[in-house]
Amino acid sequence: MLAIVLLLALPFCTAESASSYAGSTVVDSYPPPGATNTAVDTYFPDASQVGYAGPSPTGAEPAAIVTAIPFSKVEGVFPLSRPNSADGADTTFNVMRHWGNFAPMYSVESFGLPDASPVIPEGCGLNGVHLLMRHGARYPASDEPGPSQFASAIHAATLKKALNVTGDLEFLTTWTYKLATTSLTPFGRESMFSNGVAFRYRYGELLNAFTDHLPVFRTTSIDRMVDAALTFAAGFFGVRTYETDYHQEIIIQANNFNNTLAPFEACPNANSDDIGNFGDTQSNKWADIYLQDARRRLQPMIQGVNLTIPLVVGMQELCALETVALGYSKFCDLFTEEEWEGYEYYADLDFWYTCGPGNPTGAAQGLGYVQELVSRLTHTPINVWNSSTNGTLDSSNITFPLDQSIYVDFTHGVGIASVVTALNFTSLAASGPLPTDHIPSHRSYISSQIAPFSSQLVAQVLSCPASEEPTHIRFLLNDAVVPLTGIHGCTEDSNGLCALPSFISGMHERIGQIDFAHDCFANYTMPNPDNMIDGRYPS
Repeated sequence: MLAIVLLLALPFCTAESASSYAGSTVVDSYPPPGATNTAVDTYFPDASQVGYAGPSPTGAEPAAIVTAIPFSKVEGVFPLSRPNSADGADTTFNVMRHWGNFAPMYSVESFGLPDASPVIPEGCGLNGVHLLMRHGARYPASDEPGPSQFASAIHAATLKKALNVTGDLEFLTTWTYKLATTSLTPFGRESMFSNGVAFRYRYGELLNAFTDHLPVFRTTSIDRMVDAALTFAAGFFGVRTYETDYHQEIIIQANNFNNTLAPFEACPNANSDDIGNFGDTQSNKWADIYLQDARRRLQPMIQGVNLTIPLVVGMQELCALETVALGYSKFCDLFTEEEWEGYEYYADLDFWYTCGPGNPTGAAQGLGYVQELVSRLTHTPINVWNSSTNGTLDSSNITFPLDQSIYVDFTHGVGIASVVTALNFTSLAASGPLPTDHIPSHRSYISSQIAPFSSQLVAQVLSCPASEEPTHIRFLLNDAVVPLTGIHGCTEDSNGLCALPSFISGMHERIGQIDFAHDCFANYTMPNPDNMIDGRYPS
């Protein structure tokens, strides 16, 4: 009798049969086709037609990057729900910061200069700023099939009436796949807008240097890139006026089109199976190690689906991508803190060996933007076309002006990673080639700190002491000052400063070292072992 009572008290041990729609794809569309009625538009005149705006005098432009101490850091993810891990007793462990390139941007503490502040050093003046920014959070890209493949596996088992789940996986009985493809999520749009506002607070004073023309900002033609640029501009300039306050240049992003903001399109080896996908090869080796315990723990909870390692990776990706798209995901607390650390390293391996220091096209992909940066810093037109630079657009002082105090360009995660490789930020590669069988202690290359959603690489052009002529430059990567000691002529400096002539000279030398034609077009195989740490094919 006691055994019967105990069994009745344990209904959670019974497998749950799936609903008929488990794993299916759900698509919503707004506004609905019949809701757009232009006949009523005249009832809702815009502000210019209504009038009565009242007085609206302007104030002075802010310059918080000069004056704001303490510096305002990016730490929250409102309105997203912060997830827990399976062993989430440690409330200081932030699962989101272990999502690699799917992590929302946060202010990094240090890349080796712990005492350096993003606020410009005392006594220096701010003369210019160059922003290279990744788009905000998005839905999965076409080359990220893990989430949709997991959904397909669940739905296939459902259609066969073979899916039964228990325990932590019971939610799959009614779970559906709700993710779109590649476009910005609502959180991604919010992030771009708020970063535009923040950039105005930090660098708005530089707008005073525009006296006879408007700024030109650049992005690529991909839908999310255009949305990212326009949403940032609305935050920076204001919703009512942004369309007339600047010029938005949209550069074609497509195969074989030169575009420094999507350089992989002009670098065939960056898209080849053996070289371009080497990051997948290396990260998959690590996945086969770090996810074995998770697979063994989760498989008994699901019947009808064989949880392969790629499917379990897809479940971790669903945690990140559902959270930034829907605000919350039940996949997050299926994995332990150690498994989330493993996933972060999985992403690190992918970036290091795909577009970073461990891929022979890494520096070549970033070369074009570095050439543009030097052109802007020296006010000298580009006259050598040996990279992903666009000879048509970059030859024009209209589409590629050289006299702006503010430059803003939007790129992809691989764009950020390849540019910091081309710039030879050696502190990021200091711990050397990444092994595929363990996580090295004190590693210097962490993708969530380098190329998260809304990642920002900022070059501050300064005068020290303050004057009208710039004398120094330094770089912030996600609010942390980056040492420039890997650049010839730049010496150690506690504030990350490098004399501008030394930096330009060092960049000319670095540009001369990178062989775009060979690294992007030559017929070669990946070195074995791959000991590269500067993104160039070994000479």
